Amino acid sequence: MNKARRKRLGKAFNLVEQAKSILGEVKDEEQESHDNLPEQFQHGERGEEMEGYIEMLEEAFNYLDDASSVIDQI
Repeated sequence: MNKARRKRLGKAFNLVEQAKSILGEVKDEEQESHDNLPEQFQHGERGEEMEGYIEMLEEAFNYLDDASSVIDQI
C-alpha cells in the first residue's frame, strides 16, 4: 500500500474512533437517563424503548470497534 492510501486509511481509522467515542457518550447518557427514571417507568413502555436504544447503540459501537480493529491490522 502506498503512502497516500495509508494516510487516507489513517484518516478513516481516526473517524471510526471518533464515531465510537460519540456513540459511547450517547449510550452512557441514555443509560443514565434510563437509570434516573422512576422504577415504574423503567419497566414501562418508555423504559423498554430506552433499553432498545441502548442495545442498538452498543451494537453499533461493537461494529465500529470491529472495523477499527480490521483497519488497524491493515
